[in-house]
Amino acid sequence: MTATTLSPALVSHLPTGMLVDGHWGPATGGRTFEVVDPATEEVLFDVADATPEDGRRALAAAAQAAPAWRATAPRERSELLRAVYERLVARADDVAALITAECGKTRAEARAEVLYGADFLRWYAEQAVRFDGLARTAPAGGNRQLVHRRPVGPALLITPWNFPIAMATRKIGPALAAGCPVVIKPAHLTPMTTMLVAEVIRSELEDRGLPAGVVNVVPTARAADVTSPLLADPRLRKVSFTGSTAVGRTLLEQAAGQVLKASMELGGNAPFVVMADADLDAAVEGAMVAKLRNAGQSCVAANRFVVHESLARAFAHRLADRFAALRLGHGAEDGVDLGPLIEPKAVDKVDELVADAADHGAQVLTGGERPGRKGYFYRPTVLSGVDRDARVVTEEIFGPVAPVVAFGDDDEAIELANGTEYGLAAYAYTTSLDRAVRLSEELEAGMIGINRGMVSDASAPFGGLKQSGLGREGGEAGLEEYLETVYVAL
Repeated sequence: MTATTLSPALVSHLPTGMLVDGHWGPATGGRTFEVVDPATEEVLFDVADATPEDGRRALAAAAQAAPAWRATAPRERSELLRAVYERLVARADDVAALITAECGKTRAEARAEVLYGADFLRWYAEQAVRFDGLARTAPAGGNRQLVHRRPVGPALLITPWNFPIAMATRKIGPALAAGCPVVIKPAHLTPMTTMLVAEVIRSELEDRGLPAGVVNVVPTARAADVTSPLLADPRLRKVSFTGSTAVGRTLLEQAAGQVLKASMELGGNAPFVVMADADLDAAVEGAMVAKLRNAGQSCVAANRFVVHESLARAFAHRLADRFAALRLGHGAEDGVDLGPLIEPKAVDKVDELVADAADHGAQVLTGGERPGRKGYFYRPTVLSGVDRDARVVTEEIFGPVAPVVAFGDDDEAIELANGTEYGLAAYAYTTSLDRAVRLSEELEAGMIGINRGMVSDASAPFGGLKQSGLGREGGEAGLEEYLETVYVAL
């Protein structure tokens, strides 16, 4: 345990088991897996490693709770979510410390994630009482048309490791608001924050006399063994996944057997386009935000910096100066700007991508190496003169590496930006309104930031085009993913 990160009082109240029907307990057979601090390589926790049988028990609890939760008044569901929001905000420092310990983020960034993640609960507390419906006379007359909404049913929520509170609340919030009980499978690299959120919800459910099986958690290091049987179970009616496109395809294939309602937030390869007329200072500032959140380990992180040839050299060198000044270290330490990557293979992949770019003629302006210290660190790196066919351009980096590719005219910029199978996020900098409108219309991405390096907001739809996924999370659209539409001819 890293004493600088977690207080004994916090640790003593953290669940490390499974949550099934309102009770925390060990996995069947008692098997566990380790959660490691990526900055120190120290083991933080031993967590219950759920089995397929445990997953089925969790789904049974959710299915049993479904009728009562569906019948619970929308206002009561709303007040539950609001209470959980307030409790998490009140404990923001403790929750942030836990994120820093298991995920590696700096203290400031972890705290910002707590507030961002909690905001999904506040937003969906407000949306829980605002279901739309319809009542009208049919155009031909003779009958009335009634349209109403109802919860889709028990949902399986599979969350990623990189935003352990926000990715959980972005799914839990709309599911509970809609009246759907859930089974959560948190990422095995960072399960503790999600489990803490689940414990706060469990406590609120108990205090209010609401069904215990509304929220269930099955942590496991053997995800496919646990989720595959659930996806084949007729009691499950919805799956929501955030993660890689490859895993998303597999889950969609499995979900097809029961024709499950599915939402998938998958991989990204976000372009960051700097047009010839861009404000260079603003573009560099935006690049720092868009690239380095969670050390670049974000699906919406800027992956490729597509910069007009008149600005490419100046942009790359200014960005390199900013990157070189960043201080690496444990996120709980004062003055640290950038934490570690999540695991050794993440560092290996980033190193391979940088080496491949150099082999293709790219110049390493700063970074390009491991710092030679304990922990899974990689120096923030800027590459100039990158070949557009280098792997660092065509693959999702998920690390603190910024490859700069030059373009000649606007058409080439758009062609380069759209030249990927992914379409999650895109960023563009320009001082021209005409260019801004064209980019917003022609960039193939579900989310576009114009002169802004951050697009995420609890009140806005989050999701992508092409092989970046299906459906949306956040905003009004996020609630739709957990509702069915029923038409009655009266």
